[in-house]
Amino acid sequence: MEYIKLYNGVQMPTLGYGVFLVSPDECERCVSDALSVGYRLIDTAQAYQNEEGVGNAWRKSGIKREDLFLVTKVWISNAGEEKAAKSIDESLRKLQTEYIDLLLIHQAYGDVFGTWRAMEKAYRAGKVRAIGVSNFQAGRFFDFAHYVDVKPMVNQLECNTLSQQTGIEPIHGEFGTKMMAWYPLGGQDTDSIVKSELLASIGAKYNKTAAQVALRWLTQRGIVAIPKSSHKERMAQNIGIFDFSLSDDDMAQIAKINQHDAGTTPFGDPQFVKNLIKNYG
Repeated sequence: MEYIKLYNGVQMPTLGYGVFLVSPDECERCVSDALSVGYRLIDTAQAYQNEEGVGNAWRKSGIKREDLFLVTKVWISNAGEEKAAKSIDESLRKLQTEYIDLLLIHQAYGDVFGTWRAMEKAYRAGKVRAIGVSNFQAGRFFDFAHYVDVKPMVNQLECNTLSQQTGIEPIHGEFGTKMMAWYPLGGQDTDSIVKSELLASIGAKYNKTAAQVALRWLTQRGIVAIPKSSHKERMAQNIGIFDFSLSDDDMAQIAKINQHDAGTTPFGDPQFVKNLIKNYG
């Protein structure tokens, strides 16, 4: 496993296992499988409704808590200082842990500054080792990071070979923020990355799959990736990317296939925001 160092000194694995859209009933089994093949970073969220499964899985695994890196996110229904503080304690209970390694604001809506104050307090109290945001696009991220005391250590965004998020990197750099990639192999029901002829041809040189090349491309950029699979064999394949390195030419070729730099979700669309707040705020 390789690691990146957050600006506060916390070491974070560059590859983890994500449980988005993993049902509560399946989560414990999936996380147990992921831990058994070597994953030590597990990414969940309050909105996924499967934090208990993550907690049960790691508790039964026999792995020491200090060898794990648990990530969760505060949902917009828990926005605001008071509600966010209560939700953090609830996440700690569900995850069966005394501290969260990385806590994120899940969406850039609602009382995000109130939520952040609660997160800063949890960070200073030792309940959280690192704090950050998720789905904050460039302008929103800069505005937010400019005004808070503790700058976001991570911004989790849709990022993969087709949505490369190069535009926001200089802004992250101003604040020392690292990027974390959801949908690192593309979205649900899409296979254009894992079936990419370019990635497959590059992978053939290293006896690796297109998916492994796509994940390695992210980690070599210093981006944390959290692929998801319910199949143990695929989990093992996804984590098997640290025994080779892509060449500069490989990296440059992949950079040319970028299609929609900032991702495919219309976070700036007022109707998207209205629906999100109406349904979940």
